[in-house]
Amino acid sequence: MSPFDLPALLSSLLLSQTESPSALSRLTVEGGVDTYFSYNFNRPADAANFIPGTGTTAKRHDEASINLASLGVSLAPEPVGFKVLLGFGTGMEVLHAAEPVGTDVGPEVWRHVQQASLSFVTGALTLEAGIYPSHIGLESFQSQLNWTYTRSWMGELSPYYQTGLKGTWKFNDAWSAQLHLINGWQTIGENNHGKAVGTQVAYSGERLSASFNTFLGNEGSGDAEGLRLFGDLVATYRVTDALSVAASVDVGRQARPEQGAALWYAAGVNARVRLAEAVALAARAEVYRDRDGLLSGAAQTLAEGTLTLELKPAEHLTLKLEARHDRSTEDVFAGRETTVDGAPVLRPHETLVVAGAVAYF
Repeated sequence: MSPFDLPALLSSLLLSQTESPSALSRLTVEGGVDTYFSYNFNRPADAANFIPGTGTTAKRHDEASINLASLGVSLAPEPVGFKVLLGFGTGMEVLHAAEPVGTDVGPEVWRHVQQASLSFVTGALTLEAGIYPSHIGLESFQSQLNWTYTRSWMGELSPYYQTGLKGTWKFNDAWSAQLHLINGWQTIGENNHGKAVGTQVAYSGERLSASFNTFLGNEGSGDAEGLRLFGDLVATYRVTDALSVAASVDVGRQARPEQGAALWYAAGVNARVRLAEAVALAARAEVYRDRDGLLSGAAQTLAEGTLTLELKPAEHLTLKLEARHDRSTEDVFAGRETTVDGAPVLRPHETLVVAGAVAYF
């Protein structure tokens, strides 16, 4: 065929599409907008809710803002697939804030990437490589998938994403296991010469779902580098068709050169009851002990209680009205008053009221 034979070329392209339409049928476009208004009774001088480095939902006080606007495309693996999901908003700014800064890495490089991974399925084994959601924790980075609008301290202080290679093996319809070979603790760029290993053993039954997740790897850089060990247990139980409960427990330890190991541990309980077809009420209570201040920035115990009213007026629209109170054993939450250099005076507690709306497809 001559390169200038346009009719023949178009005919060939149309024929190829007719013969193999499966790729197009496996292609899915997704996206949405997660918007919120939050009011913090501390009236923080810098308008920032929560503590530095956290607040992937409702980060800004007394503002109507975009928590997450996302758009992505995925191809279901048969046997090869991929997913690319981009995001914009205050949640994304917090998500990548701790990325190591260096040549071609850092928050500015990855700030809009939620996920970028390829996958391969062979029998009961699925392999996924790239940037993908973390195996740790109860909560998702997608607000509509969680019972509450704001997230727990256990969620904020553990990874939402990781970078590397994941293998998932399904033993049967109920049991599965995962092995992760990853760069580190919620990091795309690497800040040391060590890599990390993650594991998961999960059960999914008719009423009970549970998983035990681990992380093992060196974290930190230079003189601060040390081995981190972490375990996370998550369980959800559907008591009735209307009532579900969930619980999670975290324990972590990191070696620190020339000083004692840092320890942290936490526990949380959640409940959700469906009051009507499109109305639900959720509650969460949690205690997080960061004994040495490694993850939260202060040696403290954080406690929070959250109550959330959820409405679903349409299939792809979720509305949430939430009240939340946080308390710490230290002064860590920004207040209205400022110091002589303009920084907010810190207080040991904060109370938020948040209205969130998520539309997605």
